[in-house]
Amino acid sequence: MSRNVQIGLFLTVSILLTTFTFYFWQVFKSPNLQVKDDDKTFALLIRKGATFESVMDTLKTYNVVNDETSFRFLAKMMKYPELVKEGRYEIKPRMGNREALVKLRSGNQDAMPVTFNSMRQKSDLIQRLGSKFEFGPDALGNLLNDPATCEKFGFDTTTIVCMFLPNTYELFWTIKPEALLERMGKEYKKFWTPERQAKAKELGLTQTQAQVLASIVAAETNKRDEQPRVAGVYLNRIKKGMKLEADPTVIFALRDFTIRRLLNRQLAIDSPYNTYRYTGLPPGPINLPSPATIDAVLNAEQHDYLYFVVNANFTGYHTFSKTLAEHMANARLYQAALTRMKIMK
Repeated sequence: MSRNVQIGLFLTVSILLTTFTFYFWQVFKSPNLQVKDDDKTFALLIRKGATFESVMDTLKTYNVVNDETSFRFLAKMMKYPELVKEGRYEIKPRMGNREALVKLRSGNQDAMPVTFNSMRQKSDLIQRLGSKFEFGPDALGNLLNDPATCEKFGFDTTTIVCMFLPNTYELFWTIKPEALLERMGKEYKKFWTPERQAKAKELGLTQTQAQVLASIVAAETNKRDEQPRVAGVYLNRIKKGMKLEADPTVIFALRDFTIRRLLNRQLAIDSPYNTYRYTGLPPGPINLPSPATIDAVLNAEQHDYLYFVVNANFTGYHTFSKTLAEHMANARLYQAALTRMKIMK
């Protein structure tokens, strides 16, 4: 073999080696996922029993993979098609094939922030919270409607929602519904410190009753500085054996949350939630009050007010009074303001 041929072969092999080395570097290290959106992280959800092809379909549908061929090539080299694991995996911007596949193959899924608040009905909680997880709303509903499960945590099927304190929690998408309830139970116990328990007892309330009252206060006003005063009014009425006569409880009983002006005929609805008809607190909360609102009840303002009505200037605050005569005068001003604004229902 001549020297020129040897040199030619050497150069050819060197070029091929360099080419393959560069290609394999690209396959392993070069950014290939989320390369078109530098600041967006994609949450890949893989259900139990999913196949490699179903994972690829998801990645292609959302344009996550830039070069499908290189991703498939390395996936097969790493035996990922035989090792697909369920979970929620965050695919970060400009992620390389190997980094992504190591994560997916190991089942090293990412927790997700789960926030829930402002839910009025148990069905809302079941639907909105349950839909955030792989198990779905039905599985959560089955547990929350099961008397034995609720009793295990110290509640019944009506009050079980008290265990779900509005906040943001880090949870795995694949968590089982039973484990979710256990976690909420721990958070509930953590919130109800001995100090808070003592404050509720001093007010003559159980923990659940404090949360039920907090749900009414939350529905009456979103002004944090006014909530302790509103709570004080209801506590004064409870002490005197008066009906709470809380409009939000009637609206809850009617299940019509568009109502802005209650009519006399609506106040007559026969429901245990109608505090115009029945003395005491309703059987369960009318929303999920925040921890801050529960604390507003536990630290209720001490005063002699027995009545309050929305300020006729619609500032978001209320006008408080000690006598029925004062209250009726304030109520007439508010009703007149509603009429002027053509708010009739």
